[in-house]
Amino acid sequence: MTTKGIRGAITVDANTENALREATLELLCEIFEQNNIKGTDNISHIIFTTTKDLNAAFPAKFPRIEFGWDNVAMMCYNELDVPNSLPMCLRALVVYNCSDDFNPKFIYLKGAKNLRK
Repeated sequence: MTTKGIRGAITVDANTENALREATLELLCEIFEQNNIKGTDNISHIIFTTTKDLNAAFPAKFPRIEFGWDNVAMMCYNELDVPNSLPMCLRALVVYNCSDDFNPKFIYLKGAKNLRK
């Protein structure tokens, strides 16, 4: 078994708790679906970052409440404030214990698709 990271990002419509909740859950659901992850048994931890303009809530709060992920270690940080970087952006790194041949699919949604151009 090995450990691999699955990156993802999404832009958030507004700096509100509800908008952060919707974006966080949408991003995580898409990461799990596209990578065929069933449950959290093999999740080591998840790191969330937000740009400085997103501070209405901690993203880790939402999967704990909505999905019952009380046993998944999650932390939230501010993204480095680089001039001209994508605003209103939430990023996630899901650290996954998997087989050596697992190829992670990175997920970029909404305006975050521009990060991969």
